[in-house]
Amino acid sequence: MDWDYLAIGVLVVAGGGLAFLLVYLSHVLGPRGENRWKRDIFECGSVPLGSARSRFSVKFYLVAILFILFDIEAVFVIPWAVLFRSLGLAGLIEMFVFLGILLVGLVYVWRKGGLEWG
Repeated sequence: MDWDYLAIGVLVVAGGGLAFLLVYLSHVLGPRGENRWKRDIFECGSVPLGSARSRFSVKFYLVAILFILFDIEAVFVIPWAVLFRSLGLAGLIEMFVFLGILLVGLVYVWRKGGLEWG
């Protein structure tokens, strides 16, 4: 077993165990009474106005997709950070190339106005 990944495994197990424990405790200790207020629609602490079928601007979806696109980089940066010392200078240069490509994409989207809500 590679000891570099032991801390990540412990973190995943501890996080999953804590999530399970909190859901279980809320189920066991939480109130169970049914009433009209629990069955009523609840949206951000206020009574909802209008239909649930309202339209969103295309800009909203564009920003959401761009967020996911640029958030995926963490999938590549975390393993690189774990193996940083064993990769050496070549790994460092490759990461700078990767981040440079992401930066060029971000500048392109920014100049095209893809991050503006207006």
